[in-house]
Amino acid sequence: MGRPPDDEAGGDDAVGEAAVDRVTAGEATVGGSAVGGSDRPGGSATPPGGTSADSARRYGAHHAHARHADSARHAPGPDRTPNPDSTPSATLSSPGPGPAPSPGPDRERLAHRLLLAVCCAFALLSCVLVPLTLPLGWDELVYASRYSPYAPATPFSAPRTRGVPFLIAPVATWSDSVVLLRVWLTLLATAALYLGFRPWLRAARRPWAAPVAAALYGSLWITLFYANEAMPNHYTAMGAVGAVGLFLWPRQSLLTCTGIAAGIALATLMRPNDGFAIGLPLLIAALLFPAWRGRRRVLAVLVGLGAGALPWAVEAYVRFGGVLERLTEASEVQGDLRPLLSFVHHLTVIDGPLLCRPCDNDSVRPVAAEWWVLLALLVAAGLWALCRTGARAGARPTPHPAGPAMPPPASVAAPAGPAAPPPSATAPARPAAPPPPPVTAPATPLRDALLALATGLAIALPYFVLVPYATPRFLLPTHALFAPTAAIGLLALLRLARAVRPRWVGVVVPALVLGGHLTVQAALAHGNAKIQGDARRDWARIAETLEQHGVGNGTSPGTAAPCLLNGNTSVIPLAHTAGCAPGGGLDDPRRPTALVMRGAAPPEWARDWPRHAVPDTYMRGWAIHVRP
Repeated sequence: MGRPPDDEAGGDDAVGEAAVDRVTAGEATVGGSAVGGSDRPGGSATPPGGTSADSARRYGAHHAHARHADSARHAPGPDRTPNPDSTPSATLSSPGPGPAPSPGPDRERLAHRLLLAVCCAFALLSCVLVPLTLPLGWDELVYASRYSPYAPATPFSAPRTRGVPFLIAPVATWSDSVVLLRVWLTLLATAALYLGFRPWLRAARRPWAAPVAAALYGSLWITLFYANEAMPNHYTAMGAVGAVGLFLWPRQSLLTCTGIAAGIALATLMRPNDGFAIGLPLLIAALLFPAWRGRRRVLAVLVGLGAGALPWAVEAYVRFGGVLERLTEASEVQGDLRPLLSFVHHLTVIDGPLLCRPCDNDSVRPVAAEWWVLLALLVAAGLWALCRTGARAGARPTPHPAGPAMPPPASVAAPAGPAAPPPSATAPARPAAPPPPPVTAPATPLRDALLALATGLAIALPYFVLVPYATPRFLLPTHALFAPTAAIGLLALLRLARAVRPRWVGVVVPALVLGGHLTVQAALAHGNAKIQGDARRDWARIAETLEQHGVGNGTSPGTAAPCLLNGNTSVIPLAHTAGCAPGGGLDDPRRPTALVMRGAAPPEWARDWPRHAVPDTYMRGWAIHVRP
């Protein structure tokens, strides 16, 4: 499919301007020399075979017919593309621009290879910083326990979707190996990173922006940490950025529309609220803006939303009694969704923890806030660079839209001499060419960037004003959609840095900034992975202590749990690790087999139960109370 012009491809623009200037000046070329006047070296424009008016007319008619036949062979039409072997003179003689010029296959090919290299580096770095032996987390246990090797099954609450179980099914259905599952997820996350940013080799109109955007997004500690985690947010982000990138392509083929629908379906399958936040801005753009207007875009978005939301809607009626009932229960599980302002909390969790609930006492380390500063700077620089590109494009002469060739000026339409006779009966009159179709103004790079930014903000807005807690992974789709504009800004700043004198300053300063960013993000990824590893291993120590006192011998697939576990925190992962069923909290009327308390005394009805401290835990204060 066609590719929008790149403002950096000055050679194509220069050719187009030269063609317009030559046609405007009235210069028609035939065989490399000018016709009309005395432009031939050493003489006048005398036709061969004599100087009579009759021979001049025959000569002019013969060559006019030859020029018409040649232009008919090379002119683009509904089923004809321009001849790539046409001579420069023939190209300059036709004022129609034809298809938009490409920034060059070599640059796009190199940028594609760099994107592949970025994806490979992302996979390796995530495996180094986040060990493949990291035990499964709370949410991961819920998703993995859908399959028998990870029995017993844990409760699947209303906010959860079937997207992650679909992802891990190829491994989780037959093996309970954590390492094997994490290797599989690393491969999936890497493939998603490639597919998400691959469309931006064209959508960004600068091929280098795609690998740079993937590197910016992939260098975040949040992305690196969740690369091998069974969590939905990275796949939501890649579905969003891939769908928006394909949406921005100027021509929508069946394959492109399928990609848009697949990206939105993936995002909606993982997190329905994020999927609809992606689809709404795209639908508005496809309905209101002429540059993106068209049935194909609208249908692609609607099909993607429908396909992604269908499993969630079916489960809502099967398990919860309807869509409204499921939404109500999901709000209760999430802590009662309501209008509030949690924007500051999302800023503070940029360095962790993975879940901030509540976040009243959380703060952010100044060095960890570098990403917010860097992101704001790069996005601003990207918008500035795109504004400059639009200003330069507006100042250039615009070639005439593709259509019938404009007649040459009267001064050069025919050589000087007696007027040509009217057409005779032996020369049939040519039918008038149909008028050219209306030309729709293409979207500008700035408008494309604004649509991507608006979609990213639409995803983040519900978490800022409705959700009463914060976790950094919620904003991964927003970071991904901001990355292409930030990449354009980084490339623009690097071009400016090359002009700095002395030259070493323009090399050292960007290297220090980017190196410092990568160092901070790598340290955060490794630090949070270590904290999570130590905290999750506490669950195994608690399970060992319970087993020592006769609680939690594990269960076989398909059998009921032999014990009921309750406590004041983390009941679901503790119960799953110990092989027990989780209770519903300390208010649950069922009497549990054992209580697991951290930093708190048991309720009054369990004060006389034997207490046993859990030794060698990362988080201090764990104790179990076993029912006599």
